[in-house]
Amino acid sequence: MVAIDVAVSGIVLMMLLSFPFVAGAEVWRLTPSLLACALVSCLAWPVAAEQFGLYRSQRRSPFDDLIWRLVLAGMCSTGALAGAVYVLGTPLSTRFAAMFGAAQFSLLTFERVVVLSGLRIARRFGRNTRNVLILGSGARAANAKRRIELQRHWGLRVVGFLDDADVPVSPEIDPAQVRKLVDVRGILRDEVIDEVIVAVPRSLFEQITPVVAACGEAGVPFTVLSDFFGDHLPPPQVARFGPLTALRFARVHHPQASLAIKRAIDLVCGSLLLAGALPVIAVAAVAIRATSPGSVFFLQTRSGLFGRRFRMIKLRTMVDDAEARRESLAHLNAMTGPVFKIHDDPRITPVGRWLRRFSIDELPQLWNVVRGEMSLVGPRPALPAEVGDYSTFERRRLSMRPGLTCLWQVGGRNLVSDFEDWVRLDLEYIDTWTLGLDVRILLRTIPAVLLGTGS
Repeated sequence: MVAIDVAVSGIVLMMLLSFPFVAGAEVWRLTPSLLACALVSCLAWPVAAEQFGLYRSQRRSPFDDLIWRLVLAGMCSTGALAGAVYVLGTPLSTRFAAMFGAAQFSLLTFERVVVLSGLRIARRFGRNTRNVLILGSGARAANAKRRIELQRHWGLRVVGFLDDADVPVSPEIDPAQVRKLVDVRGILRDEVIDEVIVAVPRSLFEQITPVVAACGEAGVPFTVLSDFFGDHLPPPQVARFGPLTALRFARVHHPQASLAIKRAIDLVCGSLLLAGALPVIAVAAVAIRATSPGSVFFLQTRSGLFGRRFRMIKLRTMVDDAEARRESLAHLNAMTGPVFKIHDDPRITPVGRWLRRFSIDELPQLWNVVRGEMSLVGPRPALPAEVGDYSTFERRRLSMRPGLTCLWQVGGRNLVSDFEDWVRLDLEYIDTWTLGLDVRILLRTIPAVLLGTGS
């Protein structure tokens, strides 16, 4: 597969270099910098593909996951070529790297989709199969067998089960297929076993050590199903704990590359927006100072990612002693749960009401975005006192960096009076987050701000 990727990259390179309007007028001059860029263009993709696991078996990978990893590899490969062209001063046009990356990604993605589709069809007809030995014969083993039978395109064939003779066998498993644990070395020696799947209860984990050791000695891969703690835990990720390999359980695994892109967007766009908003903030500050006594800005401690506290900055929209008057207005709270919100709050000044309607009071929070304490999109930051009253379930809304806007705000936050609905929208965002979702929320935020429907 590596050789094919390099060959395809070389073909794409030669084709684009043959068009002067794409490559540039001076490509006919064979220079060291041009040769170096040619080398980068052919090798950057295999290196990126290896990093994103594209050369590992895709037998049990869903297509959407494969496409996403191809996109990331293509972005890295194109970025490497663009950087090489710039640093080496190669006589190539500015559009060359982008067009090469697009053509390379299209051809290599098409090639992989065709190959994997063909393999999946062949596996459904019994070709390209792998023999699987399941460790266990109870409910978890039966569930593993059932899943393999349903996913015929995986091309897996269950050749037997390993368990103690006195353990009850699931009705879905043929007792004749169950063999003893002590026979594992002979089975691995005499039969073709491509993988051992560990599907025993936690109570039997101590007894499977000899099986795992035998697999290690024979070089047979073994897979441990992660539901041995129960169905309530999310899927794990392989992580490091010093020199040890560990399993990390998290409710949602967001790709680190995507989170890095999200942070880069926050930093660049947040800086540009903050620079553009400075005149608006200055005019609002003059209006606040002229119409009510007190500070122009309102600083408040909020809970950020995983409850980390930070100082959030806003333009002051309430009277100077608003916090001291909060307790006397508790009976007017329009929200259920550990959140305080009043419709037509009497503490809001006339200028503050206008600032809130168009979310101008929140523009200084762009500084929190630039500092990395907030994001452009994410659950709204909560007060530490509110977080202290959260249930365990509600606290999961802190598992993503808080943002300037969110699903709750673009949907009309005045229409949401139940804290459970607020949490539900935040968790929906966290569980389904993609960069595309952020873009859609930002686009919906613009009319919500201009029309004042998000206030």
